Amino acid sequence: MQLSIEEVKKLDSNSYQIIDIRSEEEVAHGAIKGALNIQAEEIESDERVPHDKKLVIVCSRGKTSVDVAEYLTEKGFDAASLKGGYISWLLDAMKEDEVAERDIKADVEQSIRKKFKKSIWRKFTKAINTYELVKPGDKIAVCISGGKDSMLMAKLFQELKHHNKFDFDVKFLVMDPGYNEANRHVIEENCRNLGIPATIFESDIFDAVYDIEKSPCYLCARMRRGHLYAFAKELGCNKIALGHHYDDVIETILMGMLYGAQVQTMMPKLHSTNFEGMELIRPLYLVREDDIKAWRDYNGLHFIQCACKFTDTCTTCNNEENRSKRVEIKQLIANLKKVNPFVEANIFKSVENVNLATVVAYKKDGIKHSFLDHYDE
Repeated sequence: MQLSIEEVKKLDSNSYQIIDIRSEEEVAHGAIKGALNIQAEEIESDERVPHDKKLVIVCSRGKTSVDVAEYLTEKGFDAASLKGGYISWLLDAMKEDEVAERDIKADVEQSIRKKFKKSIWRKFTKAINTYELVKPGDKIAVCISGGKDSMLMAKLFQELKHHNKFDFDVKFLVMDPGYNEANRHVIEENCRNLGIPATIFESDIFDAVYDIEKSPCYLCARMRRGHLYAFAKELGCNKIALGHHYDDVIETILMGMLYGAQVQTMMPKLHSTNFEGMELIRPLYLVREDDIKAWRDYNGLHFIQCACKFTDTCTTCNNEENRSKRVEIKQLIANLKKVNPFVEANIFKSVENVNLATVVAYKKDGIKHSFLDHYDE
């Protein structure tokens, strides 16, 4: 059985319970108020699940939830799938904001200046100053994927322009690699509501990688990066800005060590190797993900996690294996933090305090150097 969002809203609020079966990672990018986040295989045994209410099962796009609802019905539950999944709930929530005529733009800008000044704004400006990310004369392409991180980054750049301490310019770019209609609509509406004058340009990347069996997500990510560089350069930009945050950095450090057998980090800025004169910068480098979530929820904002028309699940467009590894790393860090509250800062600082005298070997410019090279000198 499937229910549309309109049919669910007609039900008595006390007669049903929404069960969100998306992963914790997906829910972190956009949660449904009042829903229980439970993995499908754990619903039967979870004590929080009421047996006297209709269970409305929600997945990303309303496909997986159909099978789950049918299975639960067979087991004696009164269960139904939400037609269209989370994206249908999201679109409805945005419509309600329109009806309420909420001044989202003003509220968001005020929250950055007041409530989140210390946790977000100051860390954003600290990263810009510490790593020299923005310089006079820069023209920066702020790349918007549609998620919470890039949308916040866009608003922070608008605030930076408002202060106008030196001359630089920004362009807000959204690349449509083949989004489905609903996801593109969400991105466009969020840009409109937040007052972000985004330029949308289209490509056929999704179609190009559709039949690729080996690492299509990796190829998609590389192609999207290339298209962003190329279009930004056409607009006269010398930098592209991406929305990776502090948590992305420390997770990348541990993933490299535990799964890649190497010590490396996600750099705050990089020169492009394929587009001469172009740089990639990461202005949210010092901003914590929990603070981004708090900003989103405080303002009642609704974002998609990913606009991929095939999966609708990946923000970084890694493959399923890499996504599960990142979840494992998140859990590992959370467990370590219970014992050592400074563990996150220590991981971050570890790549700033590398002592080459105690390193067996290291690479520079593709050349491997060993401690034996100068050991007897």
